[in-house]
Amino acid sequence: MTLAPPLPPRRVPPPRRALPPRPPLSRVSPVWPVVAVVALLGLPLTGGGEGGAGPADALSALVVGFCAIRLLRARRRPLSRAAAVVFALPVVGLAVAAAGASSPDAGLTGLGRYLQIFVLVPVAVALLVRGRADFRLLAWTFVALAGWEGAVGVHQYVTGTGASYQGQLIRAVGTFGAQDVMGMATVVSLGVICATGLALGAGPLRRRALAAACALALLLPLALSFSRGAWIATALTCVVQLLLAGVRRALKVTAVAVAAGVVLAGGFGVGSALLQERMDSITQVTAAPDQSVTDRYAMWAAAGAMWREHPVTGVGLKGFPEHRDAHASLALSAGSDTESAGEAFRRQPLLSPHNMYLLVLSEQGLLGLLALAGCWLALLACALRALFRAGPHGRDCGLIACGLLVWQLTDFVYADIGGPATVLTAVCLGLTAWWGLVDAEPPAPEGDPAPYPPVREGAGAR
Repeated sequence: MTLAPPLPPRRVPPPRRALPPRPPLSRVSPVWPVVAVVALLGLPLTGGGEGGAGPADALSALVVGFCAIRLLRARRRPLSRAAAVVFALPVVGLAVAAAGASSPDAGLTGLGRYLQIFVLVPVAVALLVRGRADFRLLAWTFVALAGWEGAVGVHQYVTGTGASYQGQLIRAVGTFGAQDVMGMATVVSLGVICATGLALGAGPLRRRALAAACALALLLPLALSFSRGAWIATALTCVVQLLLAGVRRALKVTAVAVAAGVVLAGGFGVGSALLQERMDSITQVTAAPDQSVTDRYAMWAAAGAMWREHPVTGVGLKGFPEHRDAHASLALSAGSDTESAGEAFRRQPLLSPHNMYLLVLSEQGLLGLLALAGCWLALLACALRALFRAGPHGRDCGLIACGLLVWQLTDFVYADIGGPATVLTAVCLGLTAWWGLVDAEPPAPEGDPAPYPPVREGAGAR
């Protein structure tokens, strides 16, 4: 009996290389839609640019809807009682002012705009930020947008393609155009605040050095914006941030900033004569004011007269333009002149007092002002308390949160809501609200790789 030859050994294929597991959807930060809202402001504006809603405002409405869907799916309490009370304050005054508007359309339009900027979008941002890594991501997005707008503004100044200033097309306005000369100044100022907070934090040295370099570089386009209100608000806010970070560090950084300003303005002659004249005009607002300052004084007086006639509830939302001529003095001009490269000369009507506090006081009365100002002051108090309680690991987030709100409250003395960049006000309030009211992240040691702590049921109180 013959045996069959043995079968050849079977070739076993090598094991397949296991693919790295995909990160679960819950690990993808929900703050990216907010980043998209900020980034969308870098696109050139199309259309009239009369201060209405823009693409970023439309996307912010989608962000609010996205946040609402997440809350419904999670089935958890979104805010603590303190946060709910803080954001419920403005709703009371707004509802009363909307009921007293001259027409239902004006009341509903004004109510929707105020709720978007001061309630809905800030709450959505506060709930979508899941940790300090998300907070820093938004801060760097502010810096990146400011760098882009600043680069465009410097190019406009060098090539003479900006907005008109004293007969020359040299005013840096970025992609916002001559119809919104404050847009670029607002974006660059907020970028300086975020970069300063990141530089004063306790992160890696390379990151802090990059943030400091960005803050110094953004001073040039801020100067070329020729916006006195933005200069004052930014300087005051940076001083507050430096003092909160420590007196010794404040002295060092101030010396560096002064040296950089001397080099830019004196060494390279960056618009030194025009800048000096613009700075001198800050101290001449009472002795020899220009026409823009005269118009502002006249509108401030008109807003005060409206409030004295309707001290509790004001004249109603969107009511300032309708009552302006009946209360303004003869010193008020018909409007401001706007002109830039590629845009013809046009007369832009003055439809607001360019002072947020007086605008609220005239349209919403003392009730609306106390509600809105109470909300802002409560946010500032909570943010400062959280900053003093936080360790070195979260100092940069606290300095940014407090700085953004301080800048906004200071800028409201010279400006009000209006224009595409207004949506940044809502994002700033949301970041401050997250830091002061929602952040439940415990202090972590340096180099902690976990950016997102587990979300607890009903987290909201510290």
